[in-house]
Amino acid sequence: MKNLSSIKKLSLTMLIVGIAVISATIINGCKVPEMIANKSGAQLWGENCNRCHNAPDPATYSDDHWDAATEHMRQKALLTDVEITKIRQFLKSAN
Repeated sequence: MKNLSSIKKLSLTMLIVGIAVISATIINGCKVPEMIANKSGAQLWGENCNRCHNAPDPATYSDDHWDAATEHMRQKALLTDVEITKIRQFLKSAN
């Protein structure tokens, strides 16, 4: 009987810890990392877009073309919504 009680207590403790870890992960997952929040769109564009290819001059494309290109690259490069929004704003302001 003592073993059954100990197992129940351990299971309950593990459940509480698991819920706390999942809750913390969800809450922190919604927060923009400081290293991204502090960077400009130009910085993010230079760091991310030049990683795999020579990024074109921002004046090369229209706003509509940049919308399509950045959406494609957001998925391909696994960029966050914050990163791609900053990059898109930079590209549109520079064209």
